[in-house]
Amino acid sequence: MALVWRKLRLVVHLLYGMWIVARRFPRASASERVELNRAWSLDMLRLCGMKLVVHNDEARLDNGVLVVGNHISWIDIYVINAWRPTPFVSKAEIRNWPVVGWLAHQLGTVFVQREKRSDAKRIMHELAERLLAGEKMCVFPEGTTTDGQTLLPFHANMFQAAVSASCPVQPICLMYEDAQGRQSTAPAYIGDMTLDDSLSALLRATPLTAHLYVCDPLAPGADRRLLASEAQAAVQRALEGMRGAPAAIADVADAPRVRPVTSASSSNNSPA
Repeated sequence: MALVWRKLRLVVHLLYGMWIVARRFPRASASERVELNRAWSLDMLRLCGMKLVVHNDEARLDNGVLVVGNHISWIDIYVINAWRPTPFVSKAEIRNWPVVGWLAHQLGTVFVQREKRSDAKRIMHELAERLLAGEKMCVFPEGTTTDGQTLLPFHANMFQAAVSASCPVQPICLMYEDAQGRQSTAPAYIGDMTLDDSLSALLRATPLTAHLYVCDPLAPGADRRLLASEAQAAVQRALEGMRGAPAAIADVADAPRVRPVTSASSSNNSPA
């Protein structure tokens, strides 16, 4: 019964997000929209029994940057938005998900039809244009989700947008940790799991900590394959470091910077 109640609270929160986007966004400035999104996403994590810890945030770039990271779950999107709201590139099927698809569309998500090769070229041009305009965009270059313990090869296609726009790439690494300080695979949304299966597994495993490591930005260069390889190596180093010592990451950076993220600074935008 407790699990059903928690799921109902999440449904209410998603509907509240629709209300924010429909009623408050039209009157809000760009910076206010960012803070509304961030506060709502932080509350989403809280309702899921999860806290966020960001590492090396001083390396963060906020404009004209392609953010790339490993992909474990649907919850990754809310983790990243709780850190820094960022439009995503997502599979076209999500556009048809109830509530979530509408919210993603309204928040600037770019939907790609993976089965169409020509669509990848269209998306690359759209990404390059948005990056040239000073926007930040996020892609998951593995192309699918994993259990978070290993990385799949990073596909180079989307890195062409950064090369074409001559904008930096910022790798990020996500890792989930259980209450005993071990890496958790509970949030993983993989294989034949349904969204409800994934949500149930996540809620049963709480409390959890989402660790997000901000890697140093990479210059775009002229070779998208080399750029993809460098980004993958940066994420791999961060994953190995966080797996060894989530609170310190001593082997990833000489002077690691770690901070927990809370909704306190944005409490005026949070639901009562």
